[in-house]
Amino acid sequence: MKLFKYSFWVLYRIWFYVLVTIPIIVLFPVLLVSISRESWYPFFFKLARFWAKFILSGMGFRCVFLKEQSPEKGNSYMFIANHTSMIDIMLMLVSIKNPFVFVGKKELAKIPLFGFFYKRTCILVDRSSAKSRQAVFIRAQKRLQSGLSICIFPEGGVPEEHLDLDEFKDGAFRLAINHQIPIVPITFADNKKRFSYTLFSGGPGILRVKIHKFLLTEGLRIEDTKRLNEKAREIIYKQLITFNK
Repeated sequence: MKLFKYSFWVLYRIWFYVLVTIPIIVLFPVLLVSISRESWYPFFFKLARFWAKFILSGMGFRCVFLKEQSPEKGNSYMFIANHTSMIDIMLMLVSIKNPFVFVGKKELAKIPLFGFFYKRTCILVDRSSAKSRQAVFIRAQKRLQSGLSICIFPEGGVPEEHLDLDEFKDGAFRLAINHQIPIVPITFADNKKRFSYTLFSGGPGILRVKIHKFLLTEGLRIEDTKRLNEKAREIIYKQLITFNK
């Protein structure tokens, strides 16, 4: 029985990477065209959403969405969520229809094929470099001015195994306050259970997503960053506790 389980988990991981790769290879020429101009990013975003749905469906995941409020077309937002799995990126793409740009760690750009498009469409950050962190604000500002939204996983990485939710970095909240855009807290309930970074774990099933009521930033100043940070984290943390009961 154990041998069967371990074999399943290994094959399940391999299947994930197959699903990640197939659409990129098939759509490679179209993807190249879609990233050739910044103004064509919304088209690339639609392709990315198709890619994400293809992967999640192929892995046997069914998404269930609970919404307190929905983003409006044409508005810019700061989307944030807890980070526990490689499928967080895919689930975020499936959860949100408004075109957004990820702010993510530069290490992901090293992944074959995926990394090629990742580094050309996302805002990469080297968290060990103050210069890199500052450049994020400049690039994010340009994207927001073009009508796009931004997505950041504010934990800055995957928390230790014993933690449900790590402390949040301030970057997402400073950006939101600077540009006076709403923050949209999102809770991913099942990603760690379904497909964590632990090799021998996971399996098909439901992925619950809770899109919370927006946190408005109108009238807030940089001094309010930490309070906004803590409020957003508390919303997500309490929802995780509720989901896990």
